[in-house]
Amino acid sequence: MTLSPTLILHHYPSSPFAEKIRLALGYKNLAWRSVVIPVMSPKPDMTALTGGYRKTPVLQIGADIYCDSSLIADVLEHIELWPTLYPEPSKGLARLMAQWADTVLFQSVMAYSLQPKGMAQLFAHAPPEAAQAFIADRQAMSVGMAQLAPEDAAAACRSCLRRLSDMLDDRPFLLGGVPCIADFAVYAPLWFIRIRTSVLADIFSTTPAVLDWMDRMAAIGHGAMEKFSASEAIAVAAASVPAVLHGDIFQDEHGIALGSRVAISAESFGQEPTEGELIAATRMHYTLRRTDARAGTVHVHFPRIGYCLRRLAAP
Repeated sequence: MTLSPTLILHHYPSSPFAEKIRLALGYKNLAWRSVVIPVMSPKPDMTALTGGYRKTPVLQIGADIYCDSSLIADVLEHIELWPTLYPEPSKGLARLMAQWADTVLFQSVMAYSLQPKGMAQLFAHAPPEAAQAFIADRQAMSVGMAQLAPEDAAAACRSCLRRLSDMLDDRPFLLGGVPCIADFAVYAPLWFIRIRTSVLADIFSTTPAVLDWMDRMAAIGHGAMEKFSASEAIAVAAASVPAVLHGDIFQDEHGIALGSRVAISAESFGQEPTEGELIAATRMHYTLRRTDARAGTVHVHFPRIGYCLRRLAAP
């Protein structure tokens, strides 16, 4: 029997994207170690591993660092196939719907949830400067992005909830009889409203089928979690060797050769770049090799969708 690798999730409790992965870990009955990271920059322990990427969550397996929840879900699928996150015959539709949830739905929900009433609940037990720092941090991550007014966001959320409710008329989950990646991705931002800004959860009042589905998703749980420290995680990376890359590792779309110095950044929210040596550009993901004084040599992996690759000038 092949033992599952040690999974280290760098996250914080209120992150919707982290909740997406925590539930996926529970669904696949995978044990994992939890490193709680700061909600805002700076995040020196995490960026020692990622090289600059600061969004949440990040999955670490030894000296391999996986960024973005969409890629992390794929990694979990390779580690434990059953139950699958991508059941046939609708896995293509499920992926597209998850991408919509990670972008359009997430942005609408955050604009709705972070209105003054929601912010007051989130920071009810924190000093006033904490809320101000959070707003400044998220504004820095959102440079160049259009911002929905809370009223527009509320209208968008209500429309999305009605459509989701229609999908749940005759099935327990969004695309069938079992959960798929679409369920985990859609659930995560709605969980944020219901749990983290519950003063705004009356938006669900006209769609009870969505609440029933959310209860079914919440019942999945988070699996077996063990607390772990950032220093322990960095020590694991330093003591490990990145996994050997297999298969077709190069699908060129940029005219940038393997071995080139490059930077990868998100195309919109949270554009802090990670720099390193390009060692793979597969159909699905990029991989950079980089070295950190504390973490040693690591491979940092990004999905291709949602991320931009550019060549760096020679030093």
